[in-house]
Amino acid sequence: MKTNYQEIQRSKAVKLLQDSNPCFYGAKGGQYFMRAPRPFVLTDGNMNLYQPIQKDVIEYFSINKISWWGGSKPTGHVLSSQIACLNHLFLIRNDKSAVLDILKNISTDFVDVIEIETDENPKGFIQFESVSINTDLREGIPTRGNNCTSIDALILAKHKDGSDWLIPIEWKYTEHYNNQDKSKEGKDNSKGIERMWRYSDLIKNSSQLKSTANPCYYFEPFYQLMRQTLWAERMIANKITEKVKADNYLHVHVIPKDNAELLDKKYKCGGLDMETTWRSHLIDQSKYLIVSPDQLLSGIKTDKYKDLIAYLSVRYWNR
Repeated sequence: MKTNYQEIQRSKAVKLLQDSNPCFYGAKGGQYFMRAPRPFVLTDGNMNLYQPIQKDVIEYFSINKISWWGGSKPTGHVLSSQIACLNHLFLIRNDKSAVLDILKNISTDFVDVIEIETDENPKGFIQFESVSINTDLREGIPTRGNNCTSIDALILAKHKDGSDWLIPIEWKYTEHYNNQDKSKEGKDNSKGIERMWRYSDLIKNSSQLKSTANPCYYFEPFYQLMRQTLWAERMIANKITEKVKADNYLHVHVIPKDNAELLDKKYKCGGLDMETTWRSHLIDQSKYLIVSPDQLLSGIKTDKYKDLIAYLSVRYWNR
């Protein structure tokens, strides 16, 4: 049986731990996860973070009242995409030049980045677990990182035409999905009905999402992408009242190129691979882009960030 990307990455991380590789700073695996000790879950979740950012990340999440995936502190799960996103981007969040460098890997249309004012100190040019201040998505009061549409990372950029753009980033690592229909969930389909109530009219009135006869909007990963698209549209529509103000957006999907189980799967809801399936639902193809983590960071100055690049290469990029 073919070994999938998730299994490869899990085995690699366990070997790094067993070999006492410096990227885990002496941490040990074996923390309980899903009612059993797991060699790929660290007993100290702080060691799951790149060491130079550990203290600042924990403080940032605390000050900004952001929820951690799976608990009240950094997870020890070495395959966490939340941890992966922070390990890649948090160190550069205050470096305007570096953030602009990674944007230029996405598009040469952006000429500047703008500090995001809705973070408590310290503010930066990348925000994590972003939410709106409005309730247009009918999800209740938005809470960063928990029970609402929350953006893994957000950049506010200046386009060469003078307009301001949201760059919402959805970060994936080893995720892959079954064919569960999220419009048909819960006792008496209660969850599914609520989801349809929240999003169906917004989809119908969207300028980006097609109202197709057999849409994939309630199947992952398209359910997340649908909500993030609506989030960006509503942020722009509510520009007058939102604190983060923008005129347009580019939706960026960060996915390791070797994650074939996510990228190449033929999804039951459409019979096509992930990118083709999602693009078939979009009106403006230029508003969506897939990039791998190593491609995204390829433009930053290797002399200044050589230690970060070395860490990411061992921890995530090298097979």
